[in-house]
Amino acid sequence: MCRNIKPLFNFEPPATRDEVEASALQYVRKVSGFTRPSQANQAAFDDAVAKVAAATRELIGALVTTAPAKDRETEAARARARAQRRYGAA
Repeated sequence: MCRNIKPLFNFEPPATRDEVEASALQYVRKVSGFTRPSQANQAAFDDAVAKVAAATRELIGALVTTAPAKDRETEAARARARAQRRYGAA
């Protein structure tokens, strides 16, 4: 999985439209191999991003869990601590 694609389900506050679209963009970039598509491929690229974002919103809306929602700040702090242990001081 692309390291820039973050989990979006079961967070408080819920994932924003921008977060979903950013994840969709990263996914399409990864599978297409394009960071920035050519003009000839731009329409197909944009269409794919829109469809992946819509499918992601649909998926997140359909998922259920009994686990309490995770706090974004707490999870971000945990991720920073893991990175610190893994990579050392920045």
